[in-house]
Amino acid sequence: MIRTGIAVAALVAGLFTSFAAPAHAGRRSMAAGVQVTAADAAPFIGEWTLDLQGPNGPAVFDLVIKTDADKVVGEIKSEQMAPTTITDISKTDKGLVLKFSFDYQGNQVAAVVTMTPAADGKIGAQIDFADGAYVVTGSAVKKEKEKAG
Repeated sequence: MIRTGIAVAALVAGLFTSFAAPAHAGRRSMAAGVQVTAADAAPFIGEWTLDLQGPNGPAVFDLVIKTDADKVVGEIKSEQMAPTTITDISKTDKGLVLKFSFDYQGNQVAAVVTMTPAADGKIGAQIDFADGAYVVTGSAVKKEKEKAG
């Protein structure tokens, strides 16, 4: 877990050494989609572990996708990133796009999580930080619910 924390810290630090413009500057549409309904998001509802790789090594994030009053919402966190609410969720042909921003040392960093089912039944995941300044890719694995016994 310490290695994950170091990778995420390097990831965020790398954003500010390799990307000088504000996170909103030159904003382009990354995997634009339409607003998602609860029915559209049904296969993605639950708790996920995003096991990702980037230029600075591995990064692990916890992601929760749920419905709240018929609206799909999420929350993402890691060892180095406080829990962050996600309300901008849209769909693509097969997947979900979750847009959010978080504070890093007083700077807002824009991020986009894309989850896409693969032909083999697995779910691919990607987080694009600051319009491509840093991208991590890998897989999303749904956490098993603990059974009450």
